[in-house]
Amino acid sequence: MKRKHLSLAIGCVLLAPATLAWGQDSDSDTQAPRHSATTLDTVTVTARKREETLQEVPVAVTAFTPETLDKLNIQDLGDLDAQVPNLTIYAARGSTSTVTAYIRGIGQADPLWGVDPGVGIYLDDVYIARPQGALLDVFDVGRIEVLRGPQGTLYGKNTIGGAIKYVSRGLSKDTEGHVSLAVGNHNQLDAKASLGGSIGGEDSGLRARVAVASMNRDGYGENLYSGQQVSDKEINAARLQLGAYAGDDIDVQFAFDWMDDQSGVRGARMLAPNPLAPAYPPLDDRYDIRSGMKNINDTTMKGASATINWRASDDWSFKYTLAKRESDTETNIDFDTTPLPLVDVRAFYNDQQVSQELQANFDAGGVARGVVGLYYFNGDAGGQVLNHFTNTLLPPSLTNPLYGDTQGYVNTNSIALYADWTFDLTDRLKLDVGARYTDEDKHAVALNRFYTDLDYTTSWATAANFDKTVNFKNTSPKASLDYQITPDIMVYGSASRGFKSGGYNIRANTTAVPRSGEPFDDEQVDSYEVGSKMAFMDQSMFLNLAYFYNQYKDIQLSVFTSYTLPDGSQSFFGDFTNAGKGTVQGIEAEYQWLPSEHWLISGNLAWLDAQYDEFISGGVDIADSQYFTNAPEYSGAVNVEYRTPLANGGQLSARVSYSYQSEVWPTTDLSPAIKQPGYGLLGAGVIWTVNDAWSLSLEGANLADEEYRTTGYNIASYGVLTGFYGPPRQYTLTARYSF
Repeated sequence: MKRKHLSLAIGCVLLAPATLAWGQDSDSDTQAPRHSATTLDTVTVTARKREETLQEVPVAVTAFTPETLDKLNIQDLGDLDAQVPNLTIYAARGSTSTVTAYIRGIGQADPLWGVDPGVGIYLDDVYIARPQGALLDVFDVGRIEVLRGPQGTLYGKNTIGGAIKYVSRGLSKDTEGHVSLAVGNHNQLDAKASLGGSIGGEDSGLRARVAVASMNRDGYGENLYSGQQVSDKEINAARLQLGAYAGDDIDVQFAFDWMDDQSGVRGARMLAPNPLAPAYPPLDDRYDIRSGMKNINDTTMKGASATINWRASDDWSFKYTLAKRESDTETNIDFDTTPLPLVDVRAFYNDQQVSQELQANFDAGGVARGVVGLYYFNGDAGGQVLNHFTNTLLPPSLTNPLYGDTQGYVNTNSIALYADWTFDLTDRLKLDVGARYTDEDKHAVALNRFYTDLDYTTSWATAANFDKTVNFKNTSPKASLDYQITPDIMVYGSASRGFKSGGYNIRANTTAVPRSGEPFDDEQVDSYEVGSKMAFMDQSMFLNLAYFYNQYKDIQLSVFTSYTLPDGSQSFFGDFTNAGKGTVQGIEAEYQWLPSEHWLISGNLAWLDAQYDEFISGGVDIADSQYFTNAPEYSGAVNVEYRTPLANGGQLSARVSYSYQSEVWPTTDLSPAIKQPGYGLLGAGVIWTVNDAWSLSLEGANLADEEYRTTGYNIASYGVLTGFYGPPRQYTLTARYSF
C-alpha cells in the first residue's frame, strides 16, 4: 500500500488533528470526549513539513490541540512556558505583546531592529521576523507545535534554539463556528468568535473563515504619579481566510491577519533605592510605578499571504507561498520608574517583510520520500529611539542632561535552498538527511547624535554615522537515524546545525567605542541528540525522552556598556558583542498516562546544564563567572485531570496543575537583585460540557499569587535597578457556544 502522508497542501493546516487524550471532532475546537476511552490518541504534526504523528517523528516536539490548549488554560504563547521542556517565553520588559523566547538556553531578549531572535515564530508557516506583536494570543487555533533544538535545515536562520508554529483553524466545507465570552478578576472581559464554511453550497469549491477576538482587562498596578493603570491589556485581533478548491488536485488560499495592542506600559518594581532620586524610595507593590512619561505602548501588526497547493501526481505535490507582514510600535520606557527624567526613552519601531517559499514534496510509497524548497526573504526593520538621561548629582552641562537620538534601519536580503530526505534502510530502520544553504546580506544605516534639548533640533556631537553591508553564508546540515524497536517504541539519534545571523549594532557609539560600529558575527550551534518515543500499556501511556549536547559558539549578547563623556562623567549605551563559546546539555521527559477512563496525568521534566567555555571581556576570559540567561537548571510541570460523564449527557472535568523552575538569571548583566530564585506556580480549572453546543469553564492561574521576576534593568551609572514580574493570581469564567 502506498504511503500518502500529505493532503493537497504540503505541511498545510490540518482539519482534524488528534488530541492528546480522548479524541476530538474535526469540525469544532472542542467536543465532549468519548466516555469509554482507555487509550491515548496521538497528535498529527508537520515538524518535518510533512504530516506525521507525534510519536513517529524523530524530533523533539511538543504539540497542542485546541482541546489541550483549553483545558491547560493557554491564553497566549507565554502560557506555554511551563508545558514545554526547557522553554522560557514571556512578554519583554515593558511590553504586553513583544516576545522574549528561549529554548534550551538559546534565544534573544533584545527587541531592537538589527538584532534577530534565536527562536523562530511562525504564523501559518509564515516567519514573523520581529518580536513586536509576536506574543500571539490563542484564538481559533488548529494546533501549536514547539520544536526544540536547532531547526536550521527546514526552517532556516534564527531558529537556532527552536521554532514555535502557530497553526490557525483550517477551511472546512461544513458551516461551523463558535462564540465565547470570558470574565474575570481585574475586570477581565474577553470576546472571541469564528465562522467558517463553504460559500454558495458545499460543492461550490469556495470556502471562507473569519475569526475575531478582543482581550481586555484592567491593570495589575497603578501609576501613582498620573493615576493611570499600568500592566493592563487591550488587544484586538482578527483573521480572514479564503480558499478556492478546483477538485482534489489544486487550491489557492488567501489569508489576512491583524492585531492592535493598545495596552499601557507594564509596571516594574524598584529593587533598590536610586541615589539619584532619594525622594522616591522603592514601593511595596510589584506593579506600581511613579512615571512621568506618557502611558503609550502601542503595537499594530498585520500580514497577508497567498498559497497555491498543487498535487501534480500521486507522487509529487507542490506548494508556493507569497507573504507580506508589517508592524509599527510606539513605546515609552521609564527605566527609573519615577517622575524624574533620569533614564527616559521614547522608541518607535517599524518593520516590513516579504517572503516567498516554494516546496516540492515527494512520496511514492517506496523507500524514499522528502521535501526540497527554495526560500527568499527581504525585510526592512528600523525606527528611532529618543533618549533623555539626567544625573541629578552633577551640575547642568552640555552632557547633563544628555539628549540622544538613535535612528536608522537594517535591510535583510536572504535566499536559501534546502532539502530533507528520508530513506527506509529496513522495515524498522530509517535514515533522514538534509541540508540548507543560506546566503544573506545585511545593510545597516545608523545615525546616532547628541542634542542640546528635548526638541532634538540642535546637535552638538555625533556618536555614530555609518552605512555598511555585511554578508553571511551558512550551510546547516542534519542527519538522523531512527529505529522502531517495537510498534510502540522508537529510538533515534541526530546531529544538526543551526545558526543565527550576525549584523550591526544600531545603538553603536563609534566615537567612544570604535569597535561598536563593526559587525558582530553570526551564532552557530552544533547539536547532538538521542531520544525515544514510547507507548506502554496498550497505548494508555506515552513517554518521550531526549538527551541533547550542544556546542554553541560566537554567542551574541546584548549588554549595557559604560563610557566617559567629554566632561569626564559616565554614561552608557546598549552594546552588542559575541561572548565566545559554550556547552549546553540537557535531558527532557514528557509523559501522558491514562490510568482509567476518568483520569489523565501529563507533564514534563527537564534538566539543563548551560556553561560558558570562553567569554572574553577586556582581553580576559571571564567564563567561570558568567551564567547563561533564561536557562534554569531544573524545570517541570504536572497536570492531573479528572473527567466524568453526567446523567444529562454532558460532562464534567477538573484539573490541577503545578509547575516549577529553579533559579534563573533573566538578564546578561547578572545582577543578583534581578536573579529569580526557584519558584512554583499552581493552577486549576473546571470545565462543564453541557451538551454538543454549550460549555462553561472556570480557570485559575497562579492561585498562590507567587511573586516572580521575568526580567529587569540594571543601569548602575544612573542608579537604575528594576524588575518586571509575571502576572498575579487570575481567575476567569468562560461561556462558549459552538455550532
